[in-house]
Amino acid sequence: MKILIIDDEVNIIQVIRLYLEQNGYTVLSAADGIAGLELHAREKPDLVILDLMLPALDGMEVCRRIRAWANTPILMLTARQAEEDRISGLEAGADDYLVKPFSPRELVSRVKAILRRSTVSGQTTLTQKGTNHDEKKKGPNREELRCGDLIVSIPAHRVTFRGQQIALTVKEFDLLVTLASSPDRVFTREALLNQVWGYTYLGDGRTVDVHIGTLRKKLEAIADVPHHIQTVWGVGYQFVPTPINAATRPQGARNSS
Repeated sequence: MKILIIDDEVNIIQVIRLYLEQNGYTVLSAADGIAGLELHAREKPDLVILDLMLPALDGMEVCRRIRAWANTPILMLTARQAEEDRISGLEAGADDYLVKPFSPRELVSRVKAILRRSTVSGQTTLTQKGTNHDEKKKGPNREELRCGDLIVSIPAHRVTFRGQQIALTVKEFDLLVTLASSPDRVFTREALLNQVWGYTYLGDGRTVDVHIGTLRKKLEAIADVPHHIQTVWGVGYQFVPTPINAATRPQGARNSS
């Protein structure tokens, strides 16, 4: 697998390259945002490790531009420690966030977890259970989830509403798959971190909140009747198969994160 590092610190690139190559990855690198975007477009890496503070074009804008046309997993690696910076990075489309100074072994573990989730998302989750909220699909091809006009195609990593595609990041797609696979079940933030991020995440539940927030915005920007994903205060989140409005929302559930 190919991993692209976009960072202007040569020593950081050298350390990451050493550890990743020891684990069998092919490593590409760029020292500024524009070169990173060009390399991404040409080489189509399996994952991007992206610094926020870059010359030519900052990491946040690089992340947004990649997200505008690709679902490549992105791990942000930066010296910025403020919660606002982490939230901004996640909202821009990053899948994970690691603060410098960092443990190279932890970085490799996160890379493996992100790649594992992006590779198997849809191969071993909902559709193998034959779940379909209108009715269970018959026959061997149980690779699709339907909630009214909302269709989740697992192998294609595609979500559509009345034929219109909804572009989701890897983590947003995995969250939707995880929640929709167990309709009405309430997932704690910790459970979602473990299932979607694929390892014991060292951050906090705000990471889940940010991704849920962006997922909702994308779903509700198209769907006529929003609110598939509900917040159960003090517990976590649940997927309601039949979208509801504020008047019929169950007690204790809200649509804000």
